[in-house]
Amino acid sequence: MDPTQLPEKQYAILREIRKRYKVDFSPLALRGREIQLLQVTDLEPLLAGKDPFQNVQDFPFWVKLWEAAMVLADLMLTTPPAREGQRLLELGAGLGAPGLAAAMNGYAVTLSDYEQHILDFQRVSAAASGLKGVECRLLDWLQPPSLPRFDTIIGAEILFREEFFAPLLNVFRSLLAEEGVIYLAHDVRRKSLPQFLLLAEKEYEIAVSTRKMRADDKELTIIVNRLTRRG
Repeated sequence: MDPTQLPEKQYAILREIRKRYKVDFSPLALRGREIQLLQVTDLEPLLAGKDPFQNVQDFPFWVKLWEAAMVLADLMLTTPPAREGQRLLELGAGLGAPGLAAAMNGYAVTLSDYEQHILDFQRVSAAASGLKGVECRLLDWLQPPSLPRFDTIIGAEILFREEFFAPLLNVFRSLLAEEGVIYLAHDVRRKSLPQFLLLAEKEYEIAVSTRKMRADDKELTIIVNRLTRRG
């Protein structure tokens, strides 16, 4: 990806990002298509040996392209919207791969996260991938904004802090359309996932599927949960 081919607005954002991070575009190939993801190339200063399954309080989850996000992106690319203009929200989007894949498949996508610089990465990646109309906005789970409801809500590796379980369920109540669907993808090692699902099953029917994949010479199991409101 030649950054100079970006629209001027996104190129200006990229120049600002480069004042803070070492970055480059990394293509994510999905079923013959490609998303250009802007990623931090020098992760060690940010990660400093932190374990995302142990140091959940201070791990910068947004900087990594998670295997769960790749699985969810593939699902979004193979699950077309039921109708034109179907609205989709990605929570805790980080690099935004699943939401960008959904936009590539025809959804009207809003990517969200909790810090402005994360949204800047998303804006540049959307432009680099040739995707127009992708909205990027701040979304605080503790004080969710008033928004039109979404037909689909998705999230990958967002269930890592128990104190956010109740706020997240409140976000679902506030922003999911009546007949809407939620897709969540997590590494099977994410111990907080069963705890959250126990809370969620009071309000939602929960379907489960698994996907195995290899990363760093290890086989990983990704769990995808599909949540729909109980009748």
